[in-house]
Amino acid sequence: MKPLNLIVAQCNPQSAEVLAENLQNHFKKVSLAHDLRELRLSIIENRADVAVLDLEMAPVSEVSSLRREFGNLEIVCTHRLADENLWSAALGAGAADCCHPSDVRGIVLAANRTRIMARTTAA
Repeated sequence: MKPLNLIVAQCNPQSAEVLAENLQNHFKKVSLAHDLRELRLSIIENRADVAVLDLEMAPVSEVSSLRREFGNLEIVCTHRLADENLWSAALGAGAADCCHPSDVRGIVLAANRTRIMARTTAA
């Protein structure tokens, strides 16, 4: 299984830095994006496999747009509040999961879940 490239896009720059640092040991490359335009460019430039997208930075409709635009991109959404309706909408739009931004373990598991499932299905 090849290591993944990941982009962190969070609306709070300090939280983004901390999250990126905490994810460094779990992924091949972790990059930061400060807005949606930079996220799209970074996905292309870094050949990202996963985007960790803050739902305070982007509306749920952006999850659908990113899934259409980058078909192989896994999207793990984050939000500081456990808003069940918002999280359900994000999953319905194509997110792999929704986690609190401090839930590094949950983000790592969600980012790798599809790859693990594909690998066991292929075996």
